[in-house]
Amino acid sequence: MAKYKLTWKDLKLDDFKTYLFAMFKAFIPKKKIKNLDELEYFIQTKSAWVAQVTLYNYLKTRMGTRYVLHFDNDEFMSSVNLAKWNIYSISLQDLTFFTFSYLKVNFDYLDTEKAKEIFNKILDDEISNKMPLDIIDEARKSFDDRLTKINWDIYFQDLPFNTSALSLYKWAPIADELKTLDRKIVLNSMILKWDVIKQEFKDLIQF
Repeated sequence: MAKYKLTWKDLKLDDFKTYLFAMFKAFIPKKKIKNLDELEYFIQTKSAWVAQVTLYNYLKTRMGTRYVLHFDNDEFMSSVNLAKWNIYSISLQDLTFFTFSYLKVNFDYLDTEKAKEIFNKILDDEISNKMPLDIIDEARKSFDDRLTKINWDIYFQDLPFNTSALSLYKWAPIADELKTLDRKIVLNSMILKWDVIKQEFKDLIQF
């Protein structure tokens, strides 16, 4: 998940240029998605982007000018890191299921068992990026549970990113009474980000 890592030092200095350039590059269609390796890269990088941008934007919006006061708070930073990885793990699941569902219906791609293989490979890669092992274990279990219930024929058009949107609402380290007021805005903010990713995938896929 280090591809689009935003540090609090960057935020504190308001030096977003490098970060925003990386975000911009993420949406430049460099090449079509023609094989599973390229699909894996797409799923990993786009899930990381959505998870981090929606979380950090929500925190900065909610805290306003006071957000810099929390940088030296170890407990808060630990909560942010925990939220980041948990939201990312669910985002990975949603995008994996979406892409394979779309491929099955629109490209007659029947090898859907590759979804689990790709998901687990991404998690294995994230170990080196210090993704907590307990979150990885829980992500594998959650993926397997959802896999037993998925309908590949309808998933891609049946609120495919609702679970990750709810995870942003659940894990963001904001007081519950404030999050309740923000629920609709928070959920919509992530769904809008996913809408961009959905369209990009449809434009790039050439299986």
